[in-house]
Amino acid sequence: MEPLYPITKTFSLKHYGIENATMRYQLSPQDLEDEVVQKGQGKITSSGALAINTGEFTGRSPMDRFIVKDQITQDKVWWGDINIPFDPDAFDALYDKVTNYLSGKEVFVRDSYACADPEYKLNIRVINEYPWSNMFAYNMFLRPTDEELKDFDPEWLIVNAPGFMADAAVDGTRQHNFAILNFEKKIALIGGTGYTGEIKKGIFSALNFILPVYKESLPMHCSANVGEDGDTAIFFGLSGTGKTTLSTDPNRKLIGDDEHGWTKENTIFNFEGGCYAKVIDLAEEKEPEIYRAIKKGAILENVIIGDNGVVDFADTSITQNTRVSYPIHHIENIQKPSIGKNPKNIFFLTADAFGVIPPISKLTPSQAAYHFMSGYTAKVAGTEAGIVEPTPSFSACFGAPFMPLHPAKYAEMLIKKMNDTGVNVWLVNTGWTGGSYGVGTRMKLKYTRAMINAVLNGDLGTYSYDKYHIHSVFGVAQPRECPGVPTSVLSPRATWNDDEAYYTTAFKLTNAFRENFKKFEAYANEEIRRGGPQRYSF
Repeated sequence: MEPLYPITKTFSLKHYGIENATMRYQLSPQDLEDEVVQKGQGKITSSGALAINTGEFTGRSPMDRFIVKDQITQDKVWWGDINIPFDPDAFDALYDKVTNYLSGKEVFVRDSYACADPEYKLNIRVINEYPWSNMFAYNMFLRPTDEELKDFDPEWLIVNAPGFMADAAVDGTRQHNFAILNFEKKIALIGGTGYTGEIKKGIFSALNFILPVYKESLPMHCSANVGEDGDTAIFFGLSGTGKTTLSTDPNRKLIGDDEHGWTKENTIFNFEGGCYAKVIDLAEEKEPEIYRAIKKGAILENVIIGDNGVVDFADTSITQNTRVSYPIHHIENIQKPSIGKNPKNIFFLTADAFGVIPPISKLTPSQAAYHFMSGYTAKVAGTEAGIVEPTPSFSACFGAPFMPLHPAKYAEMLIKKMNDTGVNVWLVNTGWTGGSYGVGTRMKLKYTRAMINAVLNGDLGTYSYDKYHIHSVFGVAQPRECPGVPTSVLSPRATWNDDEAYYTTAFKLTNAFRENFKKFEAYANEEIRRGGPQRYSF
């Protein structure tokens, strides 16, 4: 049961260094929405959703994400361009500046938690400068009951001050915005940016350290659903690969769409209490569940609204990263609570714009670890300035910006999970067939759904020579037949009708895989290294 409103609770913010502030504690979504509209910070759309503009930043800023380097993190974190170290004393000084900035102001405070499994529950207190940021926290984190709020003891603190601008030369930041994790003090400090994704990704990054280091559990940047028989399926994939679309299935209940843990007891649980979806080109016929979830209580970010209050989802004049957040109960077919058992299948989704990876293939444990560490998809012309042909894109563990540990740590945990549970891992190409981008065509969604359904229904069975073919370049096992899919589609080489062009392009991609993997070789064990493409270009 979620909390009833209004909720009254008295405590002082002086403990956090915030003096003489007007605290608005645990306001209802309606009260927060009213605050936003009254302050002129947003407006109500024709669907009833609240629309806001996040300001200068409409997405995360990876180069401004830091982790305090201290006794807890110094020997465990994989330091570099992704995990940038921050001095403990500089953090303390900056924290004091931010709390001094919030002192005397109206602030919005919310108690919530992450992790649907009670054994892994992480209590969080969020202090926001803006009411819509606090409403986002209501949507995205799990919501305590009235009874749970009575004796709520926060373990982590998020301090979020979009209006505070750092002085890089003095404060040790790169520029005026920052998102800093302090594991010793259990604080996520965010300033200079109104992009709400920094709030949820800060806790996700923290859990990506906490779970493997202290809980023997694997954190995952993935979606998950569960069938009528209790079998859980997990979907990894970078933006544009179909993760949300393919995990939303009318015949299966959604556990969550973005962040999960795989426990040592081999259960799957959602970190969150909501969904944060892209809405670029959203249409009801393509994404009915997301479209219908955009109603009262949802928050749209950086969209263009007409005079009649109707959102133009095709308008990207502010950003291509238009978003919506909503509590998970806005989706009808969900798992309650957000926990699944008996994971049987994992899907790695890639939109291969080179058109050379099989539409579906079964991976060995070593191949699964290699592709997990690689996190491959491809960018196509028009997605970014300067992209004129297909370009490989790699993000370790399908979520490199949020992984404090070395990717090999997560990959080794995945191998162990596979070996312990016998889970099957599949590589699914939702990208191009019949040639590269510009020549071939995008894989039909109905074929991809048919392949995934065939896996979930057991129609693809176990590996055998008569049912599978080992791909001569990538070494993966591709099925010879699949219900609902033309046999010719299952062989990428056959769809090209030009063997030389196909193999030239395939070797080009395998060389990109190997080049990307060089940074991991010193950390990856022999089993993982064997999982990559073994043939070299001729």
